[in-house]
Amino acid sequence: QVQLVESGGGLVQPGGSLRLSCAASGFYFSAYAMRWYRQAPGKERELVAVISSAGSSTNYQDPVKGRFTISRDNAKNTVYLQMNSLKPEDTAVYYCKAEGIWVGVVKKDYWGQGTQVTVSS
Repeated sequence: QVQLVESGGGLVQPGGSLRLSCAASGFYFSAYAMRWYRQAPGKERELVAVISSAGSSTNYQDPVKGRFTISRDNAKNTVYLQMNSLKPEDTAVYYCKAEGIWVGVVKKDYWGQGTQVTVSS
């Protein structure tokens, strides 16, 4: 079955860096775009970044542009989120998402379990 497993979260000081990973299994990873979302306490889940299936195209939301980089390794079925110059407002649970995965004759969306990122001094 489809599984997405995030890792790499933790506590970091403002200005620091973290690299999140999302290991995927159970579907043809290299055929699908992948997304990172985040959800801060008391707020709705929001899109952070998207990467195309081949990794040739990326898109970022304004709050993270120039600081975060999404990438993928299709040989390892893994998508990454490099986060630099972290700010306290980046504190959230970060999720990876696979959208529109064909399961038989239907399409489904899948989420990972999330990884906590806390930016604090």
